[in-house]
Amino acid sequence: MGYLFISPFIIGLVGLTLFPILYSLYLSFTDYTMGGQANWIGFGNYERMFTDDKTWKESIKVTFLYAGVAVPIRLIFALFVAVVLNKVVEAVGLYRTLLYLPSVVGGSIGISIIWRQLFGNDGALNSILAMLGLPTHSWLGDPNTAIWTLVALYSWQFGSSMLIFLAGLRNIPQTYYEAASVDGARPWQQFIKVTIPLLTPVILFNTVMQTIQGFMAFTPSFVVTNGGPMNSTLLYVLYMYRRAFEFFDMGYAAAMAWFMLIIIAVLTALIFKSSDKWVHYGD
Repeated sequence: MGYLFISPFIIGLVGLTLFPILYSLYLSFTDYTMGGQANWIGFGNYERMFTDDKTWKESIKVTFLYAGVAVPIRLIFALFVAVVLNKVVEAVGLYRTLLYLPSVVGGSIGISIIWRQLFGNDGALNSILAMLGLPTHSWLGDPNTAIWTLVALYSWQFGSSMLIFLAGLRNIPQTYYEAASVDGARPWQQFIKVTIPLLTPVILFNTVMQTIQGFMAFTPSFVVTNGGPMNSTLLYVLYMYRRAFEFFDMGYAAAMAWFMLIIIAVLTALIFKSSDKWVHYGD
């Protein structure tokens, strides 16, 4: 009877998760195209990625730049807002909800369209610059600035990290700050010597989660810039999507997906490996 009750979960786990994962691993070693036959080619797709596909290399560079800049900015901004909210006594629930809203709606198609209009040639940003007598700029049409509009969008969605930081701050005993104050520590010294060390487990968790999200970003690149101009915003997942659903090169796209899994696994392992040197637990 117990297995009967949990059968929906088991069916979903096997049919919608485990089987697709294993089948995609098999497809990554084939030349399968949508509707075609899957012929075994071994490591041909992986060899093609490293040797022949220049666009793939560009997407790797863009993704590392995007995640390497956007993730630290989001974490720093989220921590700053959490520290400020931690000092607020009245209406903290209202402020917390309002600041969390960007994380709820920020990844949607609608917000991406609004972001595209905001930074467009006739968008609000250029209108404000023109009103102030300053030169306007093609933010989305310039390869040097287009990626930074996506970084700004990712950084704006700081709500989830902020809530986790705020929960961590609320768990730090006030007696530590009182003792530091008695010893003559100033607020900035208390933040560096008390808050940051006690918050490092939360920082580790947020860093891992946001790094994974940064490398899996798709909607902003697809809707706001569509990978352009000149592939300057062609994130890895967007290029993988194009190979799969525009060129129907499913075998190659599956190989790209598994390589991204390896990248994320290696980065996560390195973060955890380094945590021995900077993460401090209560014991």
